[in-house]
Amino acid sequence: MRLMEGEHIGPFNLGNPGEFTMLELAEVVQETIDPNAKIEFRSNTEDDPHKRKPDISRAKELLGWEPKVSLRKGLPLMVSDFRQRIFGDHKEGSNTNNASSS
Repeated sequence: MRLMEGEHIGPFNLGNPGEFTMLELAEVVQETIDPNAKIEFRSNTEDDPHKRKPDISRAKELLGWEPKVSLRKGLPLMVSDFRQRIFGDHKEGSNTNNASSS
């Protein structure tokens, strides 16, 4: 919101600077969404980055922003929120309605 409503122009990386491999990402997605999902290994594309660690220094400096939730904690929250918004599911662990009911 600070970026959209602010006066700063230009690209900002709002990624998570915690570094993890694509296999680690796939495993977290598998654990969160479908433990029976098969992870397939494919050859990398030529432009595939070898290091996936976004530089968020500009966002920290100009917006006072940095991520506060890890991938392992945040992905289940996002999935739960999407399921509720799209399907109306009220799965265990969904906190999306708590704020509106208080």
